[in-house]
Amino acid sequence: MPPLTLTTSIQYVKGVGPRKAEALAAKGYRSVEDLLYHLPFRYEDRGHFHPIADLSPGMRATVRGRILASRLIRTRRRGFTILDAAVEDNSAGLSVIFYNQPWLKDILKAGRDVILFGEAALSRYRGRPLQMVGPQYEIVSADDDTAIHTGRVVPIYQRLGDLSPRMLRSILHAILEALPAELPDPLPPSVFARRRLMPRGAALRAVHFPPPDADLDLYQSRGSPAHQRLILEEFFMLQVALGLRRRGMERERRAEPYATTPEIRRRLAAILPFHLTAGQKEALRQIVGDLTSDHPMNRLLQGDVGSGKTIVATLAMILAVENGRQAALMAPTELLAEQHHRVLGRLLEKTRYQVQLLTGAMTAARRRPVLRAVANGLVQILIGTHALIQDKVVFSNLGLVVVDEQHRFGVVQRAALRGKARAGRTPDVLVMTATPIPRSLALTIYGDLEMTLIKDMPPGRRPVKTHLRSESSRNRIYDFIRREALAGRQAYVVLPLVEESEKSDLRAAVKMHAELSRVFSSLSVGLLHGRMKPDEREATMRQFVGGEIHILVSTTVIEVGIDVPNASLMVVEHAERFGLSQLHQLRGRVGRGPHASHCVLVHGEDPSDEARLRLRVLGESTDGFHIAEKDLEIRGPGEFMGTRQSGLPEIRIGNIIRDYDLLAEARAGAQRVLEEIRTETPAAGSRHQLLLDHMSRQWGARIGLMEVG
Repeated sequence: MPPLTLTTSIQYVKGVGPRKAEALAAKGYRSVEDLLYHLPFRYEDRGHFHPIADLSPGMRATVRGRILASRLIRTRRRGFTILDAAVEDNSAGLSVIFYNQPWLKDILKAGRDVILFGEAALSRYRGRPLQMVGPQYEIVSADDDTAIHTGRVVPIYQRLGDLSPRMLRSILHAILEALPAELPDPLPPSVFARRRLMPRGAALRAVHFPPPDADLDLYQSRGSPAHQRLILEEFFMLQVALGLRRRGMERERRAEPYATTPEIRRRLAAILPFHLTAGQKEALRQIVGDLTSDHPMNRLLQGDVGSGKTIVATLAMILAVENGRQAALMAPTELLAEQHHRVLGRLLEKTRYQVQLLTGAMTAARRRPVLRAVANGLVQILIGTHALIQDKVVFSNLGLVVVDEQHRFGVVQRAALRGKARAGRTPDVLVMTATPIPRSLALTIYGDLEMTLIKDMPPGRRPVKTHLRSESSRNRIYDFIRREALAGRQAYVVLPLVEESEKSDLRAAVKMHAELSRVFSSLSVGLLHGRMKPDEREATMRQFVGGEIHILVSTTVIEVGIDVPNASLMVVEHAERFGLSQLHQLRGRVGRGPHASHCVLVHGEDPSDEARLRLRVLGESTDGFHIAEKDLEIRGPGEFMGTRQSGLPEIRIGNIIRDYDLLAEARAGAQRVLEEIRTETPAAGSRHQLLLDHMSRQWGARIGLMEVG
């Protein structure tokens, strides 16, 4: 392979080519540097050879021997072949079988030495009592010390498209062989001078192909010096990227600050159906301060379930409308968007404000007049899902973007909605989350945003009593549901699936609806899930809000945003399958009215230790921030945020719980470098140019850097 650089397109790497390169680009791997950061997710010790005579059925081991003979068997089944090779060391013989790999007959030839790694099984051949089917193999010569698939600690990779772990191993080994020994290092040496960090090139080589004396436990836990260096690098780059993004936003100037005249304040007050809490007032004060400043707003609003974030965001949107701008509210699900549209429509029905809904499920005939009205400025508040960021959506004068449940959206989606403003204008952005985020995670995800926390709760919110019950208590649970219904209350029954799956033993919502309709034949039992048509969902929710449905069987589409004060009971089936924060969200659907409310978490007869811990935490606390901290400790940041397409900037190597000390060190180092960059003069150039070039190349698209340098 010719010499490579980190910026070489991946298509020029041997074993990739244009077709595979296109597929890899779709996954974010475009250059040699990108692929080098696709690290092994585990390692296997294939460096200790076992005598074949010591193998037993079911044992996974590495053996080294000589191929005595091999033959390709063509079976009666068309196109189906079997390659059978006899391998022997000084102790015994072994049969090696490969199905449908006829090309191996030119590789596994008699007389060649081979290293094999696989699972031993009983053989049907005489003289060779054991066999390996489809083992990893390596042809070696007496002086060959570059085996990469066997005979060493071997990296195991997640498959990337058509590239198998073995192919990735070969490609990455070839890349590292072709790269210069020393690689450009964006980490400023002065920042981490007290640490004796491995050079970047050495760290990448060691993390992909550990040395013979590697501590396998350290490598498995990502605690090796090579891993630690790359984790620190990743955290440092992320914090610098967020800092640069924030600096770029602070440099922007607002075309026209918002006005807050006595008449506007009177109109805002007239909308309110209740008095704001002290926390809501403070949140609104901070938001209004942003809107009346010279810089566009970029703020995160968070609070516990039911703390009143939506009313604060609504007042901010009305302030935008009163200043001649349009506002957009993007929600992660159609049900939540519909709920926001219903609530805002009811709240603003006696005003002159025009509120419309736009979702992907709407027919073209229903969408067209909405799109026209938005483009003409007749719609002042547009509520919707991802449909808001489609090309056909054109705003007349978008001024404020509100993103609800921010952790469900990627930063690219947020930037796309932000880009809907008129040329030369930068809209204000308010992102909200009803999932309290621990400070450590918030610093990592939202380092570019100002943060506002609503700490108090509206008066009248009653604490919800939480009960843990096993499947064996089902009759008692049904009696509880019946008592609540007869007392005039309503209940939710939530399940994780819509229909039964052959791969799951979960009670599906459809099946549960049928069962409860039979058990509670004198009551009205409704069904709600994400696969229903919008009109059906709307009708079901309208009936539940109106009290016509006593028991609503639902999937987790009701996790956020649903407000039915008369609902006093939440039953969560298979509670052990949910995360803590999700259970806390579900529990927050009740306790919104004047009645005593309960949440019953139904679990299997023998939940795992981790599930028991989660349920116990929820049973002991109603503090969303305490619960979020525990959830993060138990599950880690990726699972806590829910999906790869979360607001979480892509953290490939580190773990902010396990590696929190490194995160703190990286953040401190990033702050020092950002201050140095801030004070540099353009004429003198930047002594951090290598770092800035790396930021632009590797992080610009990932988090929407507004400028670098």
